[in-house]
Amino acid sequence: MKEECFIYEGHNENKTAVCKYPELVDQPEFTKTGKPTENGKFKLAALAYKSNQQSPERVRVYEKIKDGIWSYNGVFHLEDAWIEQAEHRKVFKFTLTAVIGEEDDSQPVPTHPNPGRMIPTSVKREVWKRDNGQCAQCGSTANLHFDHIIPWSKGGSSTDIQNIQLLCAAHNLSKSDGIM
Repeated sequence: MKEECFIYEGHNENKTAVCKYPELVDQPEFTKTGKPTENGKFKLAALAYKSNQQSPERVRVYEKIKDGIWSYNGVFHLEDAWIEQAEHRKVFKFTLTAVIGEEDDSQPVPTHPNPGRMIPTSVKREVWKRDNGQCAQCGSTANLHFDHIIPWSKGGSSTDIQNIQLLCAAHNLSKSDGIM
């Protein structure tokens, strides 16, 4: 089984009155007080792993669907870090590899890139639009989850929009791996 791996881009400077366009300045490695930013922490952890000083750091990955809406994509190992020149600024890049066969205590872990449990962004957007950003069972707009109607573990597709629905946490947890 091929491992799922992707390149993650680091975090921009925070938008402030002084820094109105964070996407135009170098991504920071240190705060003004000299402490590592999240980019700096990721870089240190990745380099420690590469030099066999520690096991890879486990990172939970979320994907932004739209402002304020994030989707959980599983647990990944942080395995490499570097800085690239991107047009007019420097950006951090990190290699993340899916944790295969290890269970995360709160969410399912993707087991294969395609086909697999992970629901593609294009499908999530269509389902979000179709379900009007609310639970298909009760209409709640809080704590929403993308759910396989026929569970992935029972042969359900992650790429068929008709097999994916939005459920609130209560309905998703009560459904478990059943079919609703």
